Amino acid sequence: MTDYAEEQRNELEAIESIYPDSFTVLSDEPTSFTITVTSDAGENGEIVEATLKFTYVEKYPDEPPQWEIFSQENLEDTDVEDILALLLQQAEENLGMVMIFTLVTAVQDKLNEIVDMMKNRREEEKRQKEAEAEEAEKVLFHGTVVTIENFLTWKAKFELEMAELRSKKQKEEEQGGKLKLTGKQLFETDHNLDTSDIQFLEETGNNVEVDESLFQDIDDLDLDEDDPDFDPLQMGSDED
Repeated sequence: MTDYAEEQRNELEAIESIYPDSFTVLSDEPTSFTITVTSDAGENGEIVEATLKFTYVEKYPDEPPQWEIFSQENLEDTDVEDILALLLQQAEENLGMVMIFTLVTAVQDKLNEIVDMMKNRREEEKRQKEAEAEEAEKVLFHGTVVTIENFLTWKAKFELEMAELRSKKQKEEEQGGKLKLTGKQLFETDHNLDTSDIQFLEETGNNVEVDESLFQDIDDLDLDEDDPDFDPLQMGSDED
């Protein structure tokens, strides 16, 4: 007949000697205790830690002990779930044998894996940031690579913008009236302007009368061109 109480006492003594600085008895009836498990330090000194609480049941080790994560440091919720699942797996595999040391060792290895994953995640984030910075620098100095697709997209957008500008300009011209024409263009496009001034004078009664006597035939004038004092500019002078 198995003496469960004896096996539990013997294991408890062994556990206390193995983990003297992290082992703490919480109660004797039922036997309950904690063991703090700490990972190895990462390259930057980071650690993760879990304090496991175990409670013996009456028929331990033929039945698994009860456990829980009493406290933790730097563990994500998913890490806690993984540790609890690991404890269940190890307990099922070691039924009939005292197993606290085995359970704690498995958690220790898991914490070290978590630290390694933290390092890998940090390195991956660093590589990602470097890649993003490099890509941003390429875009800054080299611009966007021209492809058939993005060229056609740009061309369609450009033509649409130009059509909108032309339409806007046409509407502005229509609203502002016809373009101003020069005097020559006005006469070329409207022949009524040729006689408009004369018609205006006739309609207002301002007819111009011309004295034809003022215009004599040059042959009727007595001109002595051989006279050395002859000055055509003084022909009409009354001084003589």
